[in-house]
Amino acid sequence: MKKISKVVVLFCLVLPLTIQFSLAQGHKTKHGTVNLQTSCSPAAQQRFNSGLALMHHMMYEQAEQEFSEAAEAAPDCAMAQWGIAMSVIHPLWGERPSDENLQKGQSALEKAAQQKNLTAREAAYIKAAANFYENWKNTSYADQLKAFETGFQALHEAFPEDAEATTFFALAQLATAPKTDKTYAKQKAAGELLENLNAKNPDHPGLFHYIIHAYDNPSLASRAVKVAREYERIAPDVPHALHMPSHIFVRLGQWPDAVDWNIRSAEAAMRQSAKEEMSTHYAHALDYMAYGYLQQGQDKKAQDVVAQMLEVPKYQPTFATAYALAATPARNALERGKWAEAAQLPVRSPENFPWEKYPGAEALTHFARGIGGARSGNTAVAEESIAALGKLQTQLTNSSDTYWAAQAEAQQKAVEAWLEYQRGDKNKALTLMRESADKEDALDKHPVTPGAILPARELLGDMLLLAKKPQEAEVAYEASLQVSPNRLNSLYGAARAAEMAKDRQKAMNYYSALVKNSAKADSDRESILYARKQAKK
Repeated sequence: MKKISKVVVLFCLVLPLTIQFSLAQGHKTKHGTVNLQTSCSPAAQQRFNSGLALMHHMMYEQAEQEFSEAAEAAPDCAMAQWGIAMSVIHPLWGERPSDENLQKGQSALEKAAQQKNLTAREAAYIKAAANFYENWKNTSYADQLKAFETGFQALHEAFPEDAEATTFFALAQLATAPKTDKTYAKQKAAGELLENLNAKNPDHPGLFHYIIHAYDNPSLASRAVKVAREYERIAPDVPHALHMPSHIFVRLGQWPDAVDWNIRSAEAAMRQSAKEEMSTHYAHALDYMAYGYLQQGQDKKAQDVVAQMLEVPKYQPTFATAYALAATPARNALERGKWAEAAQLPVRSPENFPWEKYPGAEALTHFARGIGGARSGNTAVAEESIAALGKLQTQLTNSSDTYWAAQAEAQQKAVEAWLEYQRGDKNKALTLMRESADKEDALDKHPVTPGAILPARELLGDMLLLAKKPQEAEVAYEASLQVSPNRLNSLYGAARAAEMAKDRQKAMNYYSALVKNSAKADSDRESILYARKQAKK
């Protein structure tokens, strides 16, 4: 892996390196082709299309900058104001815009609506976005997203041949798709719309990006492999475009690909971050990178990633950043089975990050500490973590963040289960662990995550194996592998369970898969060494 950390030093010393996508400034960075014609001047139209393409790549700050430049070039450009309002919504990030941004978006749309000589199409676009902002002070984020979907569905139906209208409608469907629907009905519907458009618009950034999100689940991921591998063709230097293919590679357990794409994404994000704070895309890429390394037993490289993450003095505050800062050190300890190390993870690190805004991310650290404490015999830490997770769950519930509240509940039950097991009540422990696994399995993973820190179903397998119930353990591990193919610990658990159940052939199949995936391992993990030994027999 390239030593990204060497560049971190430069990050603190050089002048700001902001992303420049404007052809007007002489830069020829590719980011795909969009062409939503407006009634704006030619100069504003160029800026507008640049901003629209960036918005489809979820490079929202840069998109807003382009829309603002368009508005400055043409104060009567209504669609530039529409773009500013759209740039602060972030439909798939699971994070409600700040009140300041909501006010800014609403004001921009009011300016847009006041412009004279709007075309019917422009008026329809403005109305669609305005749905999200209507009475925002008294509307939940979930209801805002439903209104967003309603608005863009109406736009799509009014202009069915408009590629942008259809693209935004598909995005809206993905934003409101229930995390509990394992038929993925909305994702399939959105994916079909996007695939039909992709054939006619082969360089459109939104179609590549949102197809990957539509199929970012175990049963559909194979549909997006071609699109994932082609995304860089239209956006070879856009950080999030270089990251997005790894969503599919993680779902398919293709770890070298997941790592390689995120190395490139992190490097691009670092080059294009401002001096004041590191881009959220950098932290996001590092989390996926570390996850991929750990699944290959490349633990030293994963630890290097953690070190690189901690070297950055200040990060852009978003939920994606918060998740990465909490998840990456946690998985580095837990995936390696370093329970005492996990129990000592610092809470709310780094200290200069606004953790109070992101309780769902903070819960990850308490989960890791709790599992680590329970499995290393540190009862006090486990009990502290259970209490902390309970408080965070209440906070998340009160803020109507039902997804992360449910995740916190599943995490709390998992820690309780391992604490009961450590205390000797195996039956109660297994009951709690099954409840945790059922709770987690009812939810699909959030788009910001590569996967659970430790899957609850895998943890159930671990407990069943310790309780000498290999057949039941094997079922649990295989269920984990259905959701997360080629996970190293689930492969090892399934192999050990099959071996204990006297199914030698099945055990060998799992050991062989583990050995193949960890061919370049730099770890001394017992699981890897044992699997290699078994595979030679």
